[in-house]
Amino acid sequence: MSQAQPVLDPPTSAATFLILTVKEGGEPQTRTLLSELASLTRAIGFGHPTARLTCVAGIGSLAWDRITAGAPRPPALHPFRELAGPRHRAVSTPGDLLFHIRAERQDLCFALTTEILKGLSDLVTVEDEVQAFSYLDSRNLLGFVDGTENPVGPVASETALIGVEEPGFEGGSHAVVQKYLHEVDAWDKLSVEEQEQTIGRTKLTNLEINAPGSHVKVNTLTDADGDERRILRGAMPFGRPGHGEFGTYFIAYARDPEITETMLTRMYLGTAETGPDPLLDFSRAVTGTRFFVPSATFLSDLPAA
Repeated sequence: MSQAQPVLDPPTSAATFLILTVKEGGEPQTRTLLSELASLTRAIGFGHPTARLTCVAGIGSLAWDRITAGAPRPPALHPFRELAGPRHRAVSTPGDLLFHIRAERQDLCFALTTEILKGLSDLVTVEDEVQAFSYLDSRNLLGFVDGTENPVGPVASETALIGVEEPGFEGGSHAVVQKYLHEVDAWDKLSVEEQEQTIGRTKLTNLEINAPGSHVKVNTLTDADGDERRILRGAMPFGRPGHGEFGTYFIAYARDPEITETMLTRMYLGTAETGPDPLLDFSRAVTGTRFFVPSATFLSDLPAA
């Protein structure tokens, strides 16, 4: 049975999100790096076991055939689809490789990021690099607790990891990432009650409230039986106050990527019952990419050439 990458690992206090594109001719070295990624992560984290250093790697649709040397393609893998709504736009941006690095210490994330880039040298282009952090009691930079409804335990595995229904891709996952920048000055001009109606939760106690059309309502999907359809979120805040940058790096893992894509469609285009997600009036996506996260077993078996 294929061993999954550490998609299901719990949140940490620090993370780095690294998005790369691979130049022509860089495929063999990329395969070598990916096949050795698990051992590289263990080597850096070995002397610091309580820091829980992990790394999840994903491969984008446009580079899948080149990087995997023609391995079968995951059936649902395709580039991130841009969404242009009445007021907001989900952009699609380049990305062949995703590295989602997590630890309880930012220096270990930094060390692993450095070694990954050393290993790929000038064979890649860095499209985006974000150092993220846990903020206060798991809040985003708009002041609300984030990730409350994330599945845990067996439900998390059923939500995020592909099973026997896709032979050859067991233990894999589909990842969507978006980098959001917040208009905090405009947000702070709202009253707490207005903010709560936008989010759909109380700010202090994090209790869900009845707020039709809120961020929570727009992003809640149910099936024909009324059961909620879930994704596994790993979003984290990032920012540079001196540059006026306050953001959330959104990442979602899903066994069925259609769930994530439906949520995004509802957010940006609205539904028959609601308009677009009101949070988008204060949060703008500046990146958007999709990846397939193969099993660790798949990565370790990548051919050298």
